[in-house]
Amino acid sequence: MVEHAPEAADSGEQQPVTWVKERQVSDVAVLKALADPLRLAILGALQSSEDRPLTAKELAAALDEPQTKLYRHIKQLEKAGLVLVAGTRLVSGIVESRYRAAQGAIRLAPGMFTAGSPTRSEAYDAVLAAMDRVRSDFRARIAEGRLDFGRTPGDSGPPSGLFADFALRLSPDRLDRLRSQLAEIFDELNEEGPSSAEDALDVTVFTLLYGLRPGTES
Repeated sequence: MVEHAPEAADSGEQQPVTWVKERQVSDVAVLKALADPLRLAILGALQSSEDRPLTAKELAAALDEPQTKLYRHIKQLEKAGLVLVAGTRLVSGIVESRYRAAQGAIRLAPGMFTAGSPTRSEAYDAVLAAMDRVRSDFRARIAEGRLDFGRTPGDSGPPSGLFADFALRLSPDRLDRLRSQLAEIFDELNEEGPSSAEDALDVTVFTLLYGLRPGTES
């Protein structure tokens, strides 16, 4: 999960050596690691596996990608401190590593998006990469027949998906209140953690909310 954080962040960032529930990013090297849909997909697969670390072979199977293609991306994520080596073993004379995500959630520090920030371009690249990753994953799930947006309340089976795309005019106060309401929902879900219910579903939530500055309308 990659989010834009409401809190301020320090400019210096140390890479975690153990798992943290939430990580706020303000480092350009970490941003560059996030600015790739495949690396975001690797992080997503590791987070979905919960406490079970995955090998490069298992990640390749989960993402339907060649195993050799993943090594460079995994190493870049590891170097950025976004994934951890949970263990190793010797397989046919080759060291096989098992990986896990280094955090439960990622937030991007708001200071990186300011006009004078040297990381502004990389910060938006990370957002765009997240959009590309969601689009690619959505298309794959359609092809697998695992999505259903046709159910109505009261129908049997898993709840239907929800799609909304609209533009409207809001006062700055109302926009700020809407943003706070959404942030509270995401904070609540992050605090709850993964469900252990037998009928629990893998759920994707992608939210993009922004207001245009005066004078930017066409």
